[in-house]
Amino acid sequence: MPHLTNKPSNLPTISIITPSFHQGQFIEQTLASVLSQNYPKLEYWVIDGGSTDDTVRILKHYQKRFPNHLRFISEKDRGQTHAINKGIERSTGDIIGYLNSDDCLLPGSLDQVGQYFADHPQTLWLTGDCEIMNEKGEAIQSLVAFYKKCWRQLNSQTVLSILNPIAQPSTFWRRSAGEEIGSFDESLDYCMDYDWWFKLYQLGKPQILHQTLAQFRIHSQSKGGATFEKQFEEELAVAKRYQSSPMLQWLHGLHAWATVQTYKIIKS
Repeated sequence: MPHLTNKPSNLPTISIITPSFHQGQFIEQTLASVLSQNYPKLEYWVIDGGSTDDTVRILKHYQKRFPNHLRFISEKDRGQTHAINKGIERSTGDIIGYLNSDDCLLPGSLDQVGQYFADHPQTLWLTGDCEIMNEKGEAIQSLVAFYKKCWRQLNSQTVLSILNPIAQPSTFWRRSAGEEIGSFDESLDYCMDYDWWFKLYQLGKPQILHQTLAQFRIHSQSKGGATFEKQFEEELAVAKRYQSSPMLQWLHGLHAWATVQTYKIIKS
């Protein structure tokens, strides 16, 4: 039976939450990327919305292989954001992150995250770099990833008001910070993470890790791939919640418009 390598006992428990619905095509890669980390204090919750494809079969297979680390439920829910909240409520880890069911962690990511939080007890949240990949797992849009990386280094809520440079799959926070904030806003369909970053920034700036921790997948059925224009509309609405400056709101709208035009060119 698989077991995870012994590591220093001062490492925090990390809970990873994966919201899932009909992602049988990709979820095995996601599961393997988390469970092959060999991080000793891992708690992995998959919250499935009642999938009727291969998802549940794959989950059962991996739960048998990793009974001490993988837990899952499969039942109807109110969507992705609700699933994330359900997972967080069930989790017990000191550190929390969520990974969508078509994305992947890179090898050694949880070691880096756990060790950093262990060595820096004052850090409330951190974020690292992220690759963009397509359906086949091939790296794409490297210039987009580099562009966001450059903005991320500024580590500013003002920058966050103009665009979202935070890489969601590469971001982790302390349970205590999440408990102070509350839960993810279930009225948001696309930018629940963007809203969450604003709330975390109100507690303090993130630590920026200069390592690539995860891979974010864009494909024909993903929200970022199929409905990116609606995503940017919601993102602007979220930015207006936290930034009343007309100039910053205008810059956000301008940046969103330019990004949509760029995506249209990329997809044409």
